[in-house]
Amino acid sequence: MTRSFPITVHWRQAGRVITHAVPEGEYILRSFEQQGDPLPFSCRNGCCTACAVRVLSGSIDHHEALGLSKDLRSRGYGLLCVARATGPLEVETQDEDEVYDLQFGQFFGRGTVRAGLPLDDE
Repeated sequence: MTRSFPITVHWRQAGRVITHAVPEGEYILRSFEQQGDPLPFSCRNGCCTACAVRVLSGSIDHHEALGLSKDLRSRGYGLLCVARATGPLEVETQDEDEVYDLQFGQFFGRGTVRAGLPLDDE
């Protein structure tokens, strides 16, 4: 028998709080869509930051989140398109530009391009 976990998303941009039971191991974004609550996304591959969230409680399994640096993942950010349910979880959506700037803002618009972008070593 497959277990399910309560996943709560505070969707800041829409002013909504949505909770669904998501079966263990299933992608959170896909499960919410199947249950009638589509959330923001773009690529569905863990490469952009359109579905970025910040974890409020619980932990997130998103080892497929190629679009987030290790630093941001360690600070509690995740990508719902590749996040799997592993236990109760509460997250808050983030603005795509805000997350992108946190990750890359220090590297762009400040002169010459140099090696060492946050994703280079991952």
